[in-house]
Amino acid sequence: MSGLTVARLQLFHYPSSTVRTTVISSKLHHYFPSSNRYRPRTLHNFSRSGIAQSSSSSSIVGDLLDYLNESWTPFHATAEAKRLLIDAGFELLNENDEWELKPGGRYFFTRNMSCLVAFAVGQKYSVGNGFHIIAAHTDSPCLKLKPKSASSKSGRVIVRGIDGSFLHKLVKVKRPLLRVPTLAIHLDRTVNKDGFKPNLETQLIPLLATKSEETSVEPKEKSSTSSSKVTHHPQLMQILSQELGCGTDDIASIELNICDTQPSCLGGANNEFIFSGRLDNLASSYCGLRALIDSCVSPSNLSSEHAIRMVALFDNEEVGSDSYQGAGAPTMFQAIRRIVGSLAHEHVSETSFERTIRQSFLVSADMAHGVHPNFSEKHEEHHRPEMQKGLVIKHNANQRYATSGVTAFLFKEIAKLHNLPTQEFVVRNDMGCGSTIGPILASGVGIRTVDCGIAQLSMHSVREICGTEDIDIAYRHFKAFYESFSSIDKKLIVDF
Repeated sequence: MSGLTVARLQLFHYPSSTVRTTVISSKLHHYFPSSNRYRPRTLHNFSRSGIAQSSSSSSIVGDLLDYLNESWTPFHATAEAKRLLIDAGFELLNENDEWELKPGGRYFFTRNMSCLVAFAVGQKYSVGNGFHIIAAHTDSPCLKLKPKSASSKSGRVIVRGIDGSFLHKLVKVKRPLLRVPTLAIHLDRTVNKDGFKPNLETQLIPLLATKSEETSVEPKEKSSTSSSKVTHHPQLMQILSQELGCGTDDIASIELNICDTQPSCLGGANNEFIFSGRLDNLASSYCGLRALIDSCVSPSNLSSEHAIRMVALFDNEEVGSDSYQGAGAPTMFQAIRRIVGSLAHEHVSETSFERTIRQSFLVSADMAHGVHPNFSEKHEEHHRPEMQKGLVIKHNANQRYATSGVTAFLFKEIAKLHNLPTQEFVVRNDMGCGSTIGPILASGVGIRTVDCGIAQLSMHSVREICGTEDIDIAYRHFKAFYESFSSIDKKLIVDF
């Protein structure tokens, strides 16, 4: 490339892709106004599955699109969830403080600003009663910036304050900033035969510019190593400082992702599809969160509830969940133990937590593989979930999913009671099977678990696809779970 100096970035390969930058602030309301962005919307009737549905019925699809377009990273997704909960009247807790909880209360806390747990206490709760939980994850596959790079991305930033404190801020560079160009097929004649197999270290480097523009970014002290600008391209640091309204010297640390700037939208001949990145698994996260919020809008919604309703959103599922903010950490179960202790008001017996877990139920919600019309042979003949046909209950004999005959029955009974469709999925015997946070949480303390998900195509691509009707069905199913599970569960006796 004669005459050109190409600014390039060094990336981690995180099993999406133009730039978005996240900076995290202790004053998130500065970046997320309190205006009600998620107003209920009325959409066209997309139903073709026989579900009774009025053309004027309220749908959450438009609200989900707004959520997806705000939630470029797990940090943004958590911040948006936080804003929704506060707007709905939930009380923010801190894991470092003592909790003073009461029946009928609604609470939540965040961890690492990429993991969130929210819960609503039934008015008739007594120690030993169960928790009814929906769990999902906030992360999606993407490229992440290395600690040392040559240019730019999206994520979060630690900024040094005037008083010497440090602020955690979110930032977005909304214009297309980076591009990972593929090699033209003319120069890679075997790609159609051998497949696209880039070297993850050398061939996934984005382009930022063809030359370095003159910038005013100069270290105050050349020997200083505390600032991120020492290890990142000066143009990147200048762009970040402009977005944040601070000096480049004030940026102490950055954690950035590369994201697709194309907005999430409706598509298809009848606007029946959602085209978006991060459907896996923000679609599940939003449906679960919204179901919890809407299931306890007024005190009367919890007046006859004996259990505690909870949603738990974890980070790092796509890389194994073994992290401080992942499902492999005891975050959720520590929260359950603290909630039980706080509500007891007296000495908690040694078996209170164990009895609580025995009576609890977990819905592990993660997107499911819908049958691809061009590759139907990839699915087992009698288990081919379709879009627009309801939640998919996942089974695996090797326990890659945590569903059992009992948990599947209970979850389907909820659907039956509310006239909602369900589907079932097992992977072909000659293919490997993915997994979810379900087995991790189920085996952690022995909580009954069902794995389910919304059918989608193009999972883990920059642009995924799911059906609009499935979003509303999932929301209604999750809301029905919160409202109906107690009455259904007490009718079933397994161990006696």
